[in-house]
Amino acid sequence: MAERQCWTAAPSFGLFGSPWGEMAEEDIILEAIGLTKEFKGFVAVNNVDLRVRRRTIHALIGPNGAGKTTFFNLLTHFLTPTSGRIRFNGRNITGSTPAGITRMGLARSFQISAVFPHLSVRENVRVALQRKLGNSFHFWRSQRVLENLDARALELVEAVGLGSFAELPAVELPYGRKRALEIATTLALDPEMMLLDEPMAGLGQEDIKRIAALIRAVARNRTVLMVEHNMSVVADLSDIITVLARGEVLAEGPYASVSRNPLVIEAYVGTGNG
Repeated sequence: MAERQCWTAAPSFGLFGSPWGEMAEEDIILEAIGLTKEFKGFVAVNNVDLRVRRRTIHALIGPNGAGKTTFFNLLTHFLTPTSGRIRFNGRNITGSTPAGITRMGLARSFQISAVFPHLSVRENVRVALQRKLGNSFHFWRSQRVLENLDARALELVEAVGLGSFAELPAVELPYGRKRALEIATTLALDPEMMLLDEPMAGLGQEDIKRIAALIRAVARNRTVLMVEHNMSVVADLSDIITVLARGEVLAEGPYASVSRNPLVIEAYVGTGNG
C-alpha cells in the first residue's frame, strides 16, 4: 500500500490554518477509523481513515472500483463494517441502524424521493417532513399539522428551485429536477451533514450548474461529503478531497495539489478514467 500523501508546495495546512493531522476534535463532524469491509475474501475497503471537517464540502473520488460507494454504504450502515469505527459528532455510531443514523443528523441523499413517484413534488417533501416527526400516521389526522407541513414543504420546494413544479407528479419531473427534489427531501430531514452519492450522474451541463449551485447553497450551514466523478465540479465545490484506489486512501488535500499527485494521475490513467 502506498503511503497516503498530501502534496502541497508548503506543509499541509487545513482550511483554518491548522495542520490536517492536528484539527481540534470539535472541528471534526465525521470520522472513520480503520474502516474495513471484506466480501468473502475480497477486501473492498481496507483500513480507511477519514476525517471530515465541520461545514466543509469534502469530496471522495477515485477510479471505478475504488470502493467509494461501499465506503458510503458503511458510513450510513447500509453495509456493516468488517472492522473499524465510525464517529459522528464525537459519538460512536458503529452498529447503529440507517434510520437511527439519519435521526442523529447524518442523511444520505438520493435514496428517499423515488419511493413515491406518483405523488406531487410538494407531497414528496411533505412525506419526508412527516418522517422527521415520526412514522406514525396519526399526523395525517390533524388538518392543522397537515397545513403546517405543507407550508414548510413549499418553502423547501422553493428553496431548491422547484416552485413551478410543486404540483407535478415526481415521475414527470425532468431528470435534473429530480435531483433537486431528492435534495429537498433530504433537507426536510434537517440533517447536520449530507452525503451525496454522485449528484451529477446523468445530468446535462445546464442541470450540473444548477445542482452545483444548490449544493453550494446547502453547504453554507451544513457539512457535505460527496462522491463525484465530474472533476470540474469537484474542483469548483470541494474544500478538501480524499482519493480512494483499490479500497485504500491514496492521497488527500486541496484539488490543486491532489490533481498533480503522480499516484493519483497513475491511478486514473492506469484504469482508463480521465
